[in-house]
Amino acid sequence: MVIESLKSLFNRDLNKLKTEIELYQKENTIWAIDKNISNSAGNLCLHLIGNLNTYIGAEIGKTGYVRDRPLEFSLKDIPKSELILKIENTIEVINNTLDSLTEKDLEEVYPQIVFEKEMTTGFFLIHLSTHLAYHLGQINYHRRLLDF
Repeated sequence: MVIESLKSLFNRDLNKLKTEIELYQKENTIWAIDKNISNSAGNLCLHLIGNLNTYIGAEIGKTGYVRDRPLEFSLKDIPKSELILKIENTIEVINNTLDSLTEKDLEEVYPQIVFEKEMTTGFFLIHLSTHLAYHLGQINYHRRLLDF
């Protein structure tokens, strides 16, 4: 039950992320920063892709993904089509990984210390879902404020 709920939330929000990136009228605006907006939508998108592929894909799903977090915030001008493909690939990784889990797996300790203390896999997956939603909201505002 919880796994299906998590899968539904991740799919909903990753598909919304894809839609948000697709909605940019001017591709270069995806990479814009302005005044107090220090992260572009493109960099937030790369950050979410890196975050989910690391903590769900590599750590739980054993995909072999290797994260370069600084690049998530320093890369610029990646084509919209490439961002969309990265999101679609992330959706596939999330679905494959969550499909491999059991409810008992959610009660196990997550294999990595992330917040300076142990937590269950279920707790951390919920955190990752809320982290995605948080940045998704920032991307939505970024687009509505800067893409005109």
